[in-house]
Amino acid sequence: MVQRSKTVIPCHVNVGLTLWRAWRIGGSVMETPNLPAIRALRPAWNKGRIVGQKRPLKPKHVWAIRVRLELAENHRDLALFNMAIDSKLRGCDLVKMKVVDVMASGQIKERASVLQSKTQKPVRFEISEGTRASVEKWMEDELMVGSEYLWPGRFHERLHISTRQYARTVRDWVTSIGLEATAYGTHSMRRTKVTQIYKKTGNLRAVQLLLGHTKMDSTVRYLGVELEDALAIAEAIEI
Repeated sequence: MVQRSKTVIPCHVNVGLTLWRAWRIGGSVMETPNLPAIRALRPAWNKGRIVGQKRPLKPKHVWAIRVRLELAENHRDLALFNMAIDSKLRGCDLVKMKVVDVMASGQIKERASVLQSKTQKPVRFEISEGTRASVEKWMEDELMVGSEYLWPGRFHERLHISTRQYARTVRDWVTSIGLEATAYGTHSMRRTKVTQIYKKTGNLRAVQLLLGHTKMDSTVRYLGVELEDALAIAEAIEI
């Protein structure tokens, strides 16, 4: 009697039990090569970065950036900076602003309305006197001749600046006054004015409307209100 040798499954081959049985009874099964694990070549996007909520700019930071842009006669960046502070828009909505959004009958509007990409709902905002003056100056630039968008791109195939380009511009602004670039971002511009409004008035409903949030909880989390209020109470108590 001839004894059949026992077949040993190599430990490095991951073969299912069903496939193994089919092979034992003479079935034809296509061999699956043992491919190595695929690893991402790119490092993690947040490696070495401080992630989380970005800080709002303080009034002294806002004025420091404005002064530097005015001295450099950078009309586009000054108008963009002022509009970002006043409009409180997300970066994706700010870069796509059109001339008709802020201008009517050859004059810059005192109030404007923009349809938000995220919520598909309009949000209104004020345009302060300083912002109107900087936008008017920017409109006189030769790059704005015949432009539909308020912040036109430098290339013909790009109608307006990209969100990535806007993020790089914000990084240049904050680093120019000695701030840590990783602690600030495009949402810092969005949070700057509403943070001051809440500190002076405590009116969360007003902040919600200005940010275009559909839920009050979103506004509370966005401002970090609960944490700030808790710290303020703790600082007022001495034991």
